[in-house]
Amino acid sequence: MSKRPNILLITSDQQHYDTIGLTNPKIKTPALDRLCIEGTRFTRAYCPNPTCTPTRASIITGMYPSLHGAWSLGTKLDENIPTVGELLKRQGYATSLIGKAHFQPLASAPDQTSIECMPLLRDLDYWRNFKGPWYGFDHVEITRNHADEHMAGAHYGIWLEEQGVTDWQKYFREWPLNPDETKRQHKWDLPQELHYTTWTAERTIADIEKHANADEPFFTWASFHDPHPAYLVPEPWDSMYDPAEMDIGERQPVQFENMPPHYALTQQEKPDFSEYQETPFSNHGFSTHLIPEEKLRKDIAIYYGMTSFMDQQIGRILDKLDELGIAENTIVVFSTDHGHLIGQHGLTAKGAFPYEDLIRLPFIVRWPGKTPAGQNSSALQSLVDLAPTFLKVAEGEIPGWMQGVNQSGVWRGEENAARDSAFCEFRHQPTKVHLRTYVEERYKMTIYRDQIYGELFDLQEDPDERHNRWDDPQFAEIKSALMQRCLNAELQREPMRYPRISGA
Repeated sequence: MSKRPNILLITSDQQHYDTIGLTNPKIKTPALDRLCIEGTRFTRAYCPNPTCTPTRASIITGMYPSLHGAWSLGTKLDENIPTVGELLKRQGYATSLIGKAHFQPLASAPDQTSIECMPLLRDLDYWRNFKGPWYGFDHVEITRNHADEHMAGAHYGIWLEEQGVTDWQKYFREWPLNPDETKRQHKWDLPQELHYTTWTAERTIADIEKHANADEPFFTWASFHDPHPAYLVPEPWDSMYDPAEMDIGERQPVQFENMPPHYALTQQEKPDFSEYQETPFSNHGFSTHLIPEEKLRKDIAIYYGMTSFMDQQIGRILDKLDELGIAENTIVVFSTDHGHLIGQHGLTAKGAFPYEDLIRLPFIVRWPGKTPAGQNSSALQSLVDLAPTFLKVAEGEIPGWMQGVNQSGVWRGEENAARDSAFCEFRHQPTKVHLRTYVEERYKMTIYRDQIYGELFDLQEDPDERHNRWDDPQFAEIKSALMQRCLNAELQREPMRYPRISGA
C-alpha cells in the first residue's frame, strides 16, 4: 500500500477570488502563483456561507450550517459534533490547527460556553495550559483578532512574549474598550516580524517539522487571519501598492432597481434597516456603503498589501515542505473561508449580498504526481467537500452524516465533475435575514425566506451580475426549471447517518 499523503490546508480570511497574481497583474502573489503552476486552479469554488463561523464549521464537519448548527456569527459549533480531525486521527494522522479558529462566539453563556472570548483571550496562563485536543485537532495554537483588535492574545500573545515583547498589548486596542481611543488606519506600528501572519507561518512550520521528524502522516490547517478588515498592515506592505492604480468598481445607481430592497438601502447616507432586526445583534453589511473614493482606493491598496504579506509567509511554508523532502507526498489545498466585496457593485465587506465577489473563492490544489499541473478547472467545488475528500485521500470511509461530496477524482483530473450545483446559505436573524443561494454552471438563484422577491442571474451572458432576471417574463421557464432543480438538490444533500439494515 502506498504511503498515505500528508494534508496541508492553507486558508486566508475573506479573500476575493481575483487576488492571485497569475490572473490579476495588479497584485503580487508568487507563492499562490507557484501553487497554480504546480497544481490545478479551480475557478468555480464556493463557500457554504459568506461568514466565518458557519463556513469554518462546515470545513471541519462536512455539513452545511443548517445541519451542524453554527448558523451565524455569534453562535457556537457544538463540541460534540463529529469532525474530520477526529476521523483522520483514527486513520493514524496527527492533526493540528494553527492560526484562526472562530468556532465559538465572542461571548460565553451557560448553553454556549466559549473560550474564544474576552477576558479569557488575554489570560495567557490559561493558554499555556491549553493546546488541545479541540474539535478533532490534537494540537491547536490560535488567536482571535484581526489587525489591532482587542481580542489579541491566546497562543499568539504567548509567542510575542517569547520574542521578548512583554508590552505587546500596546500594539492592540485597549481592553477594557476605550470609546475615545484613536483608531489606527492603514499603516500599523507593529513590526512585520511580530505580526500574526508571521506567527501563523512560523508555528505551522514548527508543526510540520515535528510531524516530519516523527515520520507520521499529518493533517495541518494553517489558518491565516488576513486580508480580513480592518485595513491595517505593517511596512513595507502598507505602501506596496499605489491607491491611484486600484480598481474601485462600478457604482451604477440604477443597478439595484430590480434587486431586493436591502441593496438600495446601502447607497443611502443614513439607511434604516430596522425592519430586518429581530435580535439585539446587528446584520453584517446593513449600513451605508458610501465610502469616499480616496479612502476606498487606499483600503484596496492595503487589502492587496495584506494579501501579499500573507503570500510571502505561505511561500516560507512551501519552501519548508521542499526542505524536509515531503512536498511530493503532501496535498496542499489553498482557499479562503469566503470572499469579499471591496467596491464591486458599490458594496464593501460582506452581508446578504450573494454576488460572486462574496461567495466565490480562490481554490488551488497541488498534489504532486496526482493533480494535473498548470491546469484550470471549472468543476464546481464547495468548502463543505473538503472533509469527505480529505477522508477519501487518507483511505478512510466517508460517514453518512457528511453532506459534502468526494472531489478526489476531480482533483486527480480523472473526473470532469463531482457536483452539478452548490449551495450557499446565509442567516443572520431567525427569519428576517435568511436566504439561500443555488448555483449551477450557468445560472444562479437566491431565495429569501417569507419574501416574493429574489435573484436570478445568467452567469454566462451576465458574468458581472448586472441584470437580475427574477421577475423577467422571458426567464419564467428558466426560473421554474431552476426551482425544481434546486428542490431536488435540497433532497440530494439530505444526509443519511445510518444505512437501512432491516425491513422495520
